[in-house]
Amino acid sequence: MRLVVALGGNALLKRGEPMTAAAQRANVGRAALSLAALIAAGHRIVITHGNGPQVGLIALQAAAGPADGAYPLDILGAESEGMIGYLIEQELGNRLGSGARLATLLTQTRVDPADPAFHAPSKPIGPLYDGAAMQRLKAERGWTFKPENATWRRVVASPEPLEILEIKVIAMLLESDVTVICAGGGGIPVVARADGSLAGVEAVIDKDRASALLARQIGADMLLLLTDVDAVYVDFGTPQARPIARAGAASLPAGAFAAGSMRPKIEAATHFAALTGHPAAIGRLEDAMAMLKGNTGTLILPGALDVQHRN
Repeated sequence: MRLVVALGGNALLKRGEPMTAAAQRANVGRAALSLAALIAAGHRIVITHGNGPQVGLIALQAAAGPADGAYPLDILGAESEGMIGYLIEQELGNRLGSGARLATLLTQTRVDPADPAFHAPSKPIGPLYDGAAMQRLKAERGWTFKPENATWRRVVASPEPLEILEIKVIAMLLESDVTVICAGGGGIPVVARADGSLAGVEAVIDKDRASALLARQIGADMLLLLTDVDAVYVDFGTPQARPIARAGAASLPAGAFAAGSMRPKIEAATHFAALTGHPAAIGRLEDAMAMLKGNTGTLILPGALDVQHRN
């Protein structure tokens, strides 16, 4: 099958871990085991990934330098896409051997300059801050923050992705049996000027939405959204929590789930299934192969199949 496999941020950096190169490489190495198994089974895959913690860290590092040395988020996003893509490509190649055909592609994603998201920042990036640090950075940098449990996290604009601009190159590489790593962090956000030229914008695109768009554009047979939980849960975090085994795209309202956790994944999965007639699945990174068979994770199918829970 032709698959788009989206690695969640926790595939690269576990909750509470220091944002060090060693920690990220170790996590990518574990992710590469699951990815290598998919490739070894004969599937053609395109790999996407998140970059929220990484791009936030790079932004902090840039802000610590000279005042005239600050870079906008589109350039910082490109830096993080190259950095993470390098780690994935190398660790995956180490597991597949010297004959592996792999390519990391910096990817531009076109957005609408009039998208209302530019006036309502919502995408969390970077580390967590206590109240004092949040107030200082807000005053010094003009950043926007939102609470996350007992801490604070920076949020930036997250416009809707409209087009993956390198889609023809990605399709060409796939036809040549190359595993492509692309659209990292949702891709580098750009807008088209009146004359057709492109310009980067201050934003970070949601990785799951961009992955669903990419999967539609390349005609993927399935979209896998991999994270650190084994399924989508009803009443998550309560004694009544129940994992969803499968559901129809029309039967799983994304609005019933938390915006900061499963909602973007459910929106991406249901849109992909509804628009293409192909399935999507959400589940643990380690369960990728089993998810293809519907044995674990949450399988989202086209249509209005009733929600079925796993025992």
